[in-house]
Amino acid sequence: MRNLSYFRAVPYHRILDLIWFVLMAMTLLSALIAESAEPSLLVTAIVALTIGIKGRLVVDRFMELRNANPRIRFAMNLYFYLLPLAILIVWLFPEFLADMTRLKK
Repeated sequence: MRNLSYFRAVPYHRILDLIWFVLMAMTLLSALIAESAEPSLLVTAIVALTIGIKGRLVVDRFMELRNANPRIRFAMNLYFYLLPLAILIVWLFPEFLADMTRLKK
C-alpha cells in the first residue's frame, strides 16, 4: 500500500488548485487535438475519455458530491459515463442514427 501521508499534509485548497490546473491542461489539449487532428476513432475516443475524466473530477472535487446523497452522485456519475459512450456511438454509427431520427415523408 502506498504512503499517502503527503496528501494529508497538503491543504485541501492546494489539491483543488492542482486539479484545476489538470482540468485546464486537459481542456487545452482536447481543444488542440480536436482542432488540429484529422477526425478519427482514436481522436474521438481521446476526447470522449477526457470528457468523462473531467466530469468525474468536477463532480467529486468541485461540486463536492463525494459525500452527497448516493442517488444524486450516481446520477451525476452516470451522466459522465453515458455522454462519452454516446459520443462514440454517434461516431461509429452516423448513418444509422441519421436514418432513425429522420422524419418520414
